[in-house]
Amino acid sequence: MDYHCFLGSHPSKNPLYKGNYKITQYANTREKSKSESSIELDENFLRSCALRLASEGDYTEAIALLNQLINNHPQNAIDYNNRGLIFFQSGDHQKALQDYNTAIQINPNLATIYNNRANCYAACGDLLAALNDYDQALDLHPHYVRAWINRGITLRDLGKYAAAVDNLEIALLFGKLEANIWAELGRTYHLWGDWNVAIANYNRSLELITSSSQQDISSYRLRLQLETWLEDLLFGKTTDC
Repeated sequence: MDYHCFLGSHPSKNPLYKGNYKITQYANTREKSKSESSIELDENFLRSCALRLASEGDYTEAIALLNQLINNHPQNAIDYNNRGLIFFQSGDHQKALQDYNTAIQINPNLATIYNNRANCYAACGDLLAALNDYDQALDLHPHYVRAWINRGITLRDLGKYAAAVDNLEIALLFGKLEANIWAELGRTYHLWGDWNVAIANYNRSLELITSSSQQDISSYRLRLQLETWLEDLLFGKTTDC
């Protein structure tokens, strides 16, 4: 399950955000800004830096930036969510849950936080708690495609294949993340035993990836996952992953 949301960061839209940033670089720029009042680094820029650092696997520095934001504004749910996500990505699920819980206490109306906490519960094996959070996310935001996908995956993990298919087919209606959805539909039919439909769905996903103009790391990972699932199906080494 790889559908997590980092809130409040839009690096491609930030004119100052062009590449790799470390805390030392940020600090140097900040010192410069003291003498050049025209340069202002806002909090969204810091969140963008933290997101980029996390995407590069530099969790320690990403968390340090978010610690600074939280120290400055301890009632900002977005920053707790973002730090929780980085804790989750680094494998520290307990700290991630603590931050998600705090974020929800501060603002119980952000669907993304419930989705992220649900992913954490699912990773810890608490699938029922995960379903409850996906339900809450969808109550707040019925068009939330990632929550529909994740809910479908969790239902599949519980062996509820028909319900999983229903959720994934609803997700398709919104016209987003289609390659991911077809891949998860394929996996669901694969585990359910309908291998012809599974192969057709896997191939549909691969076609969408190949024809897409956006070829990024997530597309690469999805292609590798599809190739693994197809190999499992064709050579009889099915494992539920």
